[in-house]
Amino acid sequence: MKTVAIIPAGGAGRRMESETPKQYLPLAGIPVLVHTLRAFQRSNVIDAIFLAVPEGDVSDVRRDIVLKYGIAKVVQVLAGGEKRQDSVRNALFHVRDDFGIVLVHDGVRPFVSGELIGRAVSAAEEYGAAAVGIPIKDTVKEADAAGWVKKTVAREGLWLTQTPQAFRREIIVAAYGKAAAEGFYGTDDASLVERMGIPVRMIPGVGSNIKLTTPEDLLLGDVIVSRSA
Repeated sequence: MKTVAIIPAGGAGRRMESETPKQYLPLAGIPVLVHTLRAFQRSNVIDAIFLAVPEGDVSDVRRDIVLKYGIAKVVQVLAGGEKRQDSVRNALFHVRDDFGIVLVHDGVRPFVSGELIGRAVSAAEEYGAAAVGIPIKDTVKEADAAGWVKKTVAREGLWLTQTPQAFRREIIVAAYGKAAAEGFYGTDDASLVERMGIPVRMIPGVGSNIKLTTPEDLLLGDVIVSRSA
């Protein structure tokens, strides 16, 4: 069963406090996005990569990211949409029927491992839909708008959800179609599947699979790279 990875990389640099979009910022001297793409390039369960970037960046990304760094599995560099969900939907339009599994992964999660990619794909093959996450260990409190605690929430069964998330093609295509028809935007891809009544299997991730969104994240990323060198 062939697998395609959709990598939405259309973010801006607002929380990163940078004029350069976070996916292009240097991490150990190489753009963050390159680190992410290389993980999928190396994976033996990924057959193709569809990369969604801001519309004005398409030609530059083909030249300065895909060709320059030899990411041969990128077969499509597509214009993303206004929101992440729009970007993934745009990419799904181009996914052919011969792909049985669709995996979606944030372009600014550069530390995903090949082992984790493989487990996500295997879980999607077995269960239909799977998301990577970390069970919550800290105490969780619900507070009001002013910051006063309303209650302590039981943490049993709660997960911090990451990517990759992986799905059988027919499931994610149907979920995105329903969401578009109803004007619904979810917080992740799995939430679109959940509202169709289809169960999503959570599989354990790793703490280092962080999303780089702030300057502190980038500093932590440099530490992770230096320790793995």
